[in-house]
Amino acid sequence: MTSLVIAEHDNASIKGATLNTVTAAAACGGDVHVLVAGHNAGEAAKAAAAIAGVAKVIHADAAYLEHGLAENMAAQVLAIASNYSHILFPATASGKNIAPRVAAKLDVGQISDITKVDAADTFERPIYAGNAIATVQSMDATKVITVRTTGFDPAAATGGSASVETAEAVADSGKTTFVGSEIAKSDRPELTAAKVIVSGGRALGSSEKFDEVMTPLADKLGAALGASRAAVDAGYAPNDWQVGQTGKIVAPQLYIACGISGAIQHLAGMKDSKVIVAINKDPEAPIFSVADYGLEADLFVAVPELVKSL
Repeated sequence: MTSLVIAEHDNASIKGATLNTVTAAAACGGDVHVLVAGHNAGEAAKAAAAIAGVAKVIHADAAYLEHGLAENMAAQVLAIASNYSHILFPATASGKNIAPRVAAKLDVGQISDITKVDAADTFERPIYAGNAIATVQSMDATKVITVRTTGFDPAAATGGSASVETAEAVADSGKTTFVGSEIAKSDRPELTAAKVIVSGGRALGSSEKFDEVMTPLADKLGAALGASRAAVDAGYAPNDWQVGQTGKIVAPQLYIACGISGAIQHLAGMKDSKVIVAINKDPEAPIFSVADYGLEADLFVAVPELVKSL
C-alpha cells in the first residue's frame, strides 16, 4: 500500500499545503511518494525529497507542465496512478481542479476535504459548513482524496532523504493554454499560511474605514488581513482576503475578528484557529460562541485603543 501526494510548488520550492498533505498520506499507512510535475522544477523536487516521511519523489519535467494546467496534470497523475492505493491532493484551488478529473478517469468516487484518517479506507470530513462531521468509508481500489490542510500538522520540511526518480512527461493535451496571471503582491504573510490574522466585517462601513482601522492593527502584529464575505461583497476588501466556506479556510495561531457577526459561512473558514478574539458591540453575535476571548465594544473605539496598547 503506497500513497501518492501531488505536490504544489512554484518550480523552485514546495508550497506549505504539500507538507500537510504528506502528513495525511502517512496516516493512510505504507510508503509516501510525491509527484513534482513542472518545468525546470529540479529545485522543487530536491525540496520534496527533503520532506520527512517521503520515501520517493517522482519528477516529471516539461514546458507545458510549468503552470499546473489541470488537463496536463491529471494526465500525468493517471500515467502512474495504477501504482498507488491512495492519491492525495491539497484541497486548494489547484487540487480541487485536478482531483475530480483523476477520479472520473479512474471511475472512482472522490473523497473531498478530509480532516482525519481513521483507517486506510475510512476518513472524516466536515459537512453542513462544518456543523457535522461525516465518516466516509471507500471500497474503491484507488482512493482519490483532497485534504483540508488545516486538519493536519505539516510534515517537517527537512530531515528526509528520499530518492528522486525522473518520469517521462506525458504529451501536452493541447486542450488549454496558459495565457497569463495577475498576482496580488503584498508584504504581508499569505492568508492561508499566516500565524496571525486580523479580519474585518461589514460593520466597518467602507473600504476607507477598513484600511484606517484594520491596517494599523495588522501592522503592529505582523498579521495577514482577512475579511468576511459581507465585507468583500460590499467592496470594503479584495476578494482574495475573504475567509469562509466560499473563501479561504484558515487556522492561524491567533485570529482577531472585528465587526464580524459570525455567520456559519464565515465560522466554517476560521473556527479551527488556535485562539479566537472577537470584537463586536452586539452581545448576541454568533462569533462569541466560538471566541476564546470576546470584547463587547465599538470596534472604532476598541481597535485604535488596542493598537495604542500594543
